[in-house]
Amino acid sequence: MIDRRSMMAGTGAVAMAAALPVRAAVAGRASKRPAVADRKFRSAAVEEEIQRVSAKIGDAELRWMFQNCYPNTLDTTVEMGVVEGKPDAFVITGDIPCLWLRDSSAQVQPYLHLVKRDPKLRDLFRGLIARQARCILIDPYANAFMKDPAAKTNLGWALEDKTEMKPGVAERKWEVDSLCYPMRLAHNYWRETGDKVPFDALWAEAARASVRTFREQQRKDGPGPYSFQRSAPQPQETQMLQGFGAPTRPNGMIHSMFRPSDDACQYPLFVPANLFAVTALRQMAVVAKEARGDNALAADAVALADEVEAATRQHGVMTMPDGQRVWAFEVDGFGNAYFMDDANVPSLSGLAYLGCVDAADPLFRATQARAWSQDNPFFFKGKAAEGIGGPHVGLRMIWPMSIIMRAMGAQDDATVRQCLGWLKASHAGTGFMHEAFDMDDPAKFTRDWFAWANGLFGEMMLGLVARRPGVLV
Repeated sequence: MIDRRSMMAGTGAVAMAAALPVRAAVAGRASKRPAVADRKFRSAAVEEEIQRVSAKIGDAELRWMFQNCYPNTLDTTVEMGVVEGKPDAFVITGDIPCLWLRDSSAQVQPYLHLVKRDPKLRDLFRGLIARQARCILIDPYANAFMKDPAAKTNLGWALEDKTEMKPGVAERKWEVDSLCYPMRLAHNYWRETGDKVPFDALWAEAARASVRTFREQQRKDGPGPYSFQRSAPQPQETQMLQGFGAPTRPNGMIHSMFRPSDDACQYPLFVPANLFAVTALRQMAVVAKEARGDNALAADAVALADEVEAATRQHGVMTMPDGQRVWAFEVDGFGNAYFMDDANVPSLSGLAYLGCVDAADPLFRATQARAWSQDNPFFFKGKAAEGIGGPHVGLRMIWPMSIIMRAMGAQDDATVRQCLGWLKASHAGTGFMHEAFDMDDPAKFTRDWFAWANGLFGEMMLGLVARRPGVLV
């Protein structure tokens, strides 16, 4: 049975990216994009942006990687349709043909600044916001969904899960960030466009369901309705104690059974996701108030955000052995705290990127430094690169996403150049970002078609062209 951990490509493997038709060469390297006729979604504004940005990237390899990675979501993962006369967008993750609320939101983020220039992009965003709302209303506890809302999951690893699986749900791992990302997407789209069309009664119903679910998972009055168990050799695939997770003392934080890596939390009070929830709830409140005039929904979201923020600031900080204070990765409310970091965002390292903290905040800076060090059991330093991984694909495996996040938050050009060097070393000749690669041998990698990582690389390059063009020569 193939599962997410089995999608490993090695030396000589036939990667999906490498199998794409050859297009125009760039600096001696053939394009890895599909032929124009085979692209899932075409945007004139995105093609113009590729040309504009490429002209500013002096490094030929980085330019080639950008041209492959930036349009990857549109080229390969978008399926447009119509539901009740309105645009519908189903955005798969890549090599898994299902929609993750988190991934789909992150995948389209790099195109947002172009949406006013291209009506097709506008329809993509409108369609995805609506699709996500319908998914949340199927089951706000699910992380991944089928294209057909009446279909049962076809993911082999989820077929026997002991949880309340509903039609339309592909996987039902409760992750706080799964509801945060659609809030962020809606807010960013609203801020960019001022377009009220997506924020209809459907969106508002899903927003209220999201707030209600967050409150249920504060677990003030018992464990709530969600539980999950899976028969798997990896303990991070399931939850203890009849599927309700490790014991906690409720303190106002939101319980998350799984991390954005889809790995089980050790302690259910996952700090990065709680800080993200605070930010996302306030963003959702802005949309509810400004786009809909729904002051009640806005006030409810802000009240919950205030409560979660106070609880997380009180209970989500820990003391390292040398006395330095940092954000914990997870806590249990009894005083126990766990320090590590995972490459998937929200992470401790990605808090500033998501707008959860100020990049200059001393607590964040201390936490960020500890995460990129041997204090983090999932920080790896090898012959090819250094970076953060996580339990999902095991030890020694660095996720390019962590290197990208470090480059995006770097305070100096030298760090950015180092990160770019590691990223160039990581793609193993494919021209794409992967899920993870061996710290000594990038030819050993997982997931040759992982659109979130490709999009994040493109987003990083856009930012460097705008703010640090000198590092790209």
